[in-house]
Amino acid sequence: MNAEDFPTPDADVESVTPETLKSRIDDGESVTILDARMSGDYEEWHIDGENVESINVPYFHFLEDELDADIIADVPDDREVTVLCAKGGASEYVAGTLAERGYDVHHLEDGMNGWARIYETVEVTDYDGAGTLLQYQRPSSGCLGYLVYDDGEAAVIDPLRAFTDRYLDDTAELGSASPASHAQQDADELGVDLKYALDTHIHADHISGVRNLDAAGVEGVIPAAAVDRGVTYADDLTTAEDGDTFEVGDVTIETVATPGHTTGMTSYLIDDSLLATGDGLFIESVARPDLEEGDEGAPDAARMLYESLQERVLTLPDDTLIGGAHFSDTAEPASDGTYTAPIGQLVDEMDALSMDEDDFVETILADMPPRPANYEDIIATNLGQNSVDDDEAFTLELGPNNCAASQESLAGD
Repeated sequence: MNAEDFPTPDADVESVTPETLKSRIDDGESVTILDARMSGDYEEWHIDGENVESINVPYFHFLEDELDADIIADVPDDREVTVLCAKGGASEYVAGTLAERGYDVHHLEDGMNGWARIYETVEVTDYDGAGTLLQYQRPSSGCLGYLVYDDGEAAVIDPLRAFTDRYLDDTAELGSASPASHAQQDADELGVDLKYALDTHIHADHISGVRNLDAAGVEGVIPAAAVDRGVTYADDLTTAEDGDTFEVGDVTIETVATPGHTTGMTSYLIDDSLLATGDGLFIESVARPDLEEGDEGAPDAARMLYESLQERVLTLPDDTLIGGAHFSDTAEPASDGTYTAPIGQLVDEMDALSMDEDDFVETILADMPPRPANYEDIIATNLGQNSVDDDEAFTLELGPNNCAASQESLAGD
């Protein structure tokens, strides 16, 4: 049923913006959410948190002339409830139905689609290279990106197509987290020229923004090692070989080949201070190795990942920060609010980084989560083999990223 097909409830229902809801959650308020999507959609991804109580009651239960007493009993009547759905239509109807019965409710504006449009920036204060480094955070999917700028120039790493305009100007409204670290900080607002847009690899969970930014005058960069997967637009962009460098003001960004998650997986060392590892290493886990060659190729990919971690990543100084392209619900942010951590800390906390090769391979293959939703279509789109419009691209990437191996099997005691 489309949003416009729902009957209009008699009761007036207020809405809350996704940014306001996110701010309340970040501030530690107790939030109760009634998610009116179908159970399968809810199980795949939903808003969660230590101070969030989430209840799933699909909207169709509220279309009956008489509400089932057991269903209505699941909805708390002693506190405010935020009702949400996919796009905002069903939630407004459900909230109105509950308001008519005296419940204290409002609904989430634009639903989970609106939640997926939250995109925040946080300064990486432990970064000690030249210039300033920001981390982009998309809480709906756990996607991370980076913007480094110095002396009027900037580069973005792992940009998302959905936020192409955001990198260039201040058209998007920023969410909130730590007040000291958040500001409207994109190229136009910062007064810098966005010089480079670099991808770490062919992503399987979101649509890359590199080609869109390149079309807007930014120099798009993809790993040379990724081209053989079937990239159709390689001749139109810059391809980065292992050891290549890119200059942004006084900042040097060095290309570091780290295959494993994919054969073309590439990290970027930002002024010897932070290694943007893409999907190779996260602060709570390591990459899953099965998204390029499937289950059959996963063992070889896992061995390739082990070699990359041991020879290209863990050989860097212990105080080098790691910043992945994703974070999960189990990731603990640093004191500055970013999902970054020094290599030495990760070695102490993550057993996988101290295992021998055979144990490492066995461990990460033993318990892998479901693959990202629509990952085959997303990969084809990022290779340039499949063409989708902006709305379809946004829909394809809704949901969790699932690009890491199981955190439980890799973490320390």
